[in-house]
Amino acid sequence: MKKRQLHLNLFIQSRGHHEASWRHPGSSPLALTDIAYYRDMAQRAEAGLFDSIFLADQLALADTAAQAGTTWLEPITALGALAASTSRIGLIATASTTYSEPFNLARQFASLDHISSGRVGWNIVTSWLAAAARNYGGQGQVSHADRYARGEEFVHVVKALWDSWTDDAVLDDRAGGHYARANHIRPID
Repeated sequence: MKKRQLHLNLFIQSRGHHEASWRHPGSSPLALTDIAYYRDMAQRAEAGLFDSIFLADQLALADTAAQAGTTWLEPITALGALAASTSRIGLIATASTTYSEPFNLARQFASLDHISSGRVGWNIVTSWLAAAARNYGGQGQVSHADRYARGEEFVHVVKALWDSWTDDAVLDDRAGGHYARANHIRPID
């Protein structure tokens, strides 16, 4: 008989995925800006043997903001705090290729990867909302073809940046005064 395995992920959105979940008497009283709320959820998921938690992101205020809280804390920053308060669970965040720069995003996720001892994941999205475009100085929605062309190049550049240092590039030779092997660091051009 083939061994089967189930993977569980906790999608943390507001105080529940339903738009009225925040109104339930049993929902958390903590503010959606309080990291303790997310830490509690992450630690419960880890204790319950979940494989990962996921924080979505939206780069514009939702039309339902007056009736329901959806997204508050910026996910990459929040994962840094959750990495320090968990030890096993995977930590996944959404980050847009449309309104980010490859170097900055590569650096943020690489830092989280080191902080979490390899538990970070990137939910790669192309942002399509016209309201998000306006938040970044645009006038309208970026076309589907342009978003996906940029997204493909973006991911290629990020992966090249992550691979630009070989695994043995860092010497940390304090006595000899050599931190890294320069010939093991490849510019990606």
